[in-house]
Formats: sequence, C-alpha cells, structure tokens
Amino acid sequence: MKMNKKLLATGVLAASIFAGQAYGAVSAEEAAKLGNSLTPIGAEKAGNGGAIPAWDGGLSTPPAGYKGDGRYVDPFEGEEPKFVIDQSNVDQYADNLSAGQIAMIKRYDDYFLPVYETHRTATYPDDVEQQTIANATKVELIKGGNGLGNYTEATPFPIPQNGLEVIWNHITRYRGGSVARNVGQVTPTAGGAYSVVKFQDEFTWRTALKDFEPGEDPNVLFYFKQAITAPARLAGNVLLVHETIDQVAEPRRAWLYNAGQRRVRRAPQVSYDGPGTAADGQRTTDNFDMYNGAPDRYNWELVGKKEMYIPYNSYELVDPSLTYDEIVKAGHINQDLTRYELHRVWHVRATLKDGERHIYAQRDFYFDEDTWQASIIDHYDGRGELWRVAEAHAMQFYDHDVPWYAIETLYDLLSGRYLALGLTNEEEDPYEFGAERQSRDYTPAALRRAGTR
Repeated sequence: MKMNKKLLATGVLAASIFAGQAYGAVSAEEAAKLGNSLTPIGAEKAGNGGAIPAWDGGLSTPPAGYKGDGRYVDPFEGEEPKFVIDQSNVDQYADNLSAGQIAMIKRYDDYFLPVYETHRTATYPDDVEQQTIANATKVELIKGGNGLGNYTEATPFPIPQNGLEVIWNHITRYRGGSVARNVGQVTPTAGGAYSVVKFQDEFTWRTALKDFEPGEDPNVLFYFKQAITAPARLAGNVLLVHETIDQVAEPRRAWLYNAGQRRVRRAPQVSYDGPGTAADGQRTTDNFDMYNGAPDRYNWELVGKKEMYIPYNSYELVDPSLTYDEIVKAGHINQDLTRYELHRVWHVRATLKDGERHIYAQRDFYFDEDTWQASIIDHYDGRGELWRVAEAHAMQFYDHDVPWYAIETLYDLLSGRYLALGLTNEEEDPYEFGAERQSRDYTPAALRRAGTR
C-alpha cells in the first residue's frame, strides 16, 4: 500500500511551520472544558449518539471475585460479540479500520475482529487528573518539539494542537508511577513454533522515587530496568535505561549487563530502529510500548479524530487459566480471545524527515482518546509499502486506576511472523504497582546485582 504523497507533503509543511513557533499551553477558557465537556484527560465526555456511550467516570471498582492479587477478573464476562468483522464483510467496515487491520483480515482466513459493546472504562487517580488540568495552561513544547517546558508529570497536552503533542501524551502517560512486572515475549515462526523469553521489568517515574529531589536529574522522565530470566542462554542479561526528555540534547542513557562476560557497557544502539531485546528481529527499540523515544526523526501530522474498532477491555488475554499455547497461533494470536470496541481515536501520521534514517518511512498512529495510549500503528517501509501492524490490547487495571496494555502485538505482513509482548498467564506475581525504588536501584552498578544468575 503506497503512502499518500499529498498528505506527506502536508506533514512536511506543518513541520516547517512548527519549527519556528512554540506550541502547547492553551488559554484558561479552553482549559475550562476539562472536567466539563471534556474528561479531565481531554477526551470528549459525550457519546456519539450510538455505539459509543458517554464517559461516566470509568471503572475503578474491582468486580466481584477479584482477590487483589494481580490476576484480573473480567468485569464483562458473559458478554457476547455484537458482530464479527472478517473477510466476508471487511469492506463494509473499512471506514472504521486502519489499513493494517484490513490487510491482516485479508491476509489470514482465520483473522477476524469480534466486536463487543463499548465500555469507556478508562480513569486515572485524582491527582493525575488534576495535574493534567493544570498542565493544559502551562506546559509547552520546546527545543523544536524535542522537549517539554514547565512539565513534571501527568498528561502534558490534554487539548493538543498538533501531532507532536499527541505523541508526547502517549510517551508521558501515567502507568502507575512505579511498577514491577513479570512478562513473557514470543516471536513465533510462520508455522507457529515459539519459545518464551521472560522478563522482569521495572518502570519508575522520576517523581515516584523514594528519594526524589526536584532539582536532581531534571531531564529524566523515568527509569527502566529489564532483566531476562529465561531461557537459560539469555538469563541474567539486563538492560537499564534513563529516559531523557530531550533526547537530542542528551541522548537516552542506556547500559547493558552481559551475564556471560559479567560486564556493563553503554548501549547507544538502544534507540530508534536499533534491534529490540531478544526479539529475533521482529521489532525495533522504538516499537516497545507501541512507540517510545525521541521524536526528532519524523514529521508529525495531526490528521484528525475518527471512530475505530480497536482492541479494548482485553481481560480474557490475561486469564490465568489460559496457557500460552492457547494464545499463540501461527500468523497471529488467537482472535477468539480478543475483544474490539468502537472508540474515538486521534490519528497522527509520522513521515521520515529528509536526510534522516529509519527502517519505517511512515507510521500511522491511532491513539485512544480516553487514555492517549497508541491502539493501532501501521508501519510502512522505505518503498511506501505497508509492512508491520501493531495492536495494543488494552485493559483498565481497576484496582490502581491505571489504563495500560494486556499484551502488545506486532505483525509482519511480509514474513508472516509476529511478536507478542506482555504475556502474564503463566507468570507468577505478574504486576506490582507501587513498587518502592530509589535512585541507587537504577545505576549501572545495580545491573550486576539484577543480573545474578
């Protein structure tokens, strides 16, 4: 599928105009919509008069049967699909699908979208919502859009004026402050054979550190540590990242501990289209969390808002009674276990800047309006052909007011392979929200301790 050259040119023009201006803060009158006609995070409160209901505060009360153990009970268990989108009717629903979703349906006879009733479950803690409202009138894009001015936490641009602000909303969105998780990643062959790579991840926002000092390391957004625990040939390798806000002025700080060599080394390749950790070439570094890192290699165009069928309330995919064999299939995950709903999304198109390098020449992002999370991303290669399709199967962690992902998938339309990340069904203690961490836990010296086999 070819890139639209007219739209590409529009994005370049928008970027050149943006380069000489500052964007971000809106007027107090505009910000007054937050909590009124808009949710505190910036979504439209009202429904669409049809399948999309009005937002009523989201889901923050655990359903009956939840034991508070990180094994999430499906609050919508028993609901049946309203209809299914497959090869027989995909053209009928094309206006509410991405090019990548359509391509997946047409490529695989057993790939379909079971569409359920829409539930707007997203909500955040009160302090995050209030900080987002305060951000609306003060946070600005600085340094050509590569940094944020007057920002500490929460959503920086709840009323975005351009595509780059939407991207920053995704990058900085609240994911619990400090979280530890045990997850699995698979990269099946085209025939469906796979092995599981298991990770212990830690993610701590700078302001959530126990020893947080406002003036210390101000260009850091968060700290991330990822230790491989299986298979044995990779176990003990650890990645450490200090995610900087302005990664052009100060590139992301990354280190790798190699358990075999027992050495810590700087890892400048952990950025942009560098290879993803233990991913067998099936994702880039900036495919993690759907998209992460410095936005400077792309022009960002805010195409607009639309209604789409996106993965949502995907609680069945974290059901501990399921095995990975029941989820992981040839070509794609088991679509019988997925759930799609009609939601409003922001469409942002990224096109590679002249003179810059990346294996993806264009990316079309679709961000859920209620969470700013990327839901679907279509990736195009240097020839303008549709290459990879990313889907984030979202869920609300209702005991902590955190919208996040059950799993992420990244499908390669050319090879027939894919990556699925975030599997927890066979893991012990999958999530620990509120994990207490100090700055010393995210130093290069800490890698050796984390990497002990």
